[in-house]
Amino acid sequence: MKRILAGLWLFAFFAACAMPASAQTGMASYYKSGRLTANGERFNPNAYTAAHRSLKFGTKVRVTNLRNGRSVVVRINDRGPFVSGRIIDLTYGAAMAVGLHDTGIAQVQVAVVN
Repeated sequence: MKRILAGLWLFAFFAACAMPASAQTGMASYYKSGRLTANGERFNPNAYTAAHRSLKFGTKVRVTNLRNGRSVVVRINDRGPFVSGRIIDLTYGAAMAVGLHDTGIAQVQVAVVN
């Protein structure tokens, strides 16, 4: 039993070390309508962009769907999401890339890309 617990602890430790320090885990959703984004760009539902509450405009993040492992790099150009419990809103194009367009929401990891 002690070996199993030690193995689980080591696994958890190394998994945490592998996760980027700036990574965030939570629920993502998508949106596909709008005219202008918060930074003044014309909204493009097929672009790989996203809305985040606090990241600086222009920041690139990798969004990974934790259910299927698919990921996409998006650029932050809007503010939101405005639904409690969600950490990022993807455009429809980005949502299709990670496979959350069918369900509408998914558990994701968001990590800033250098």
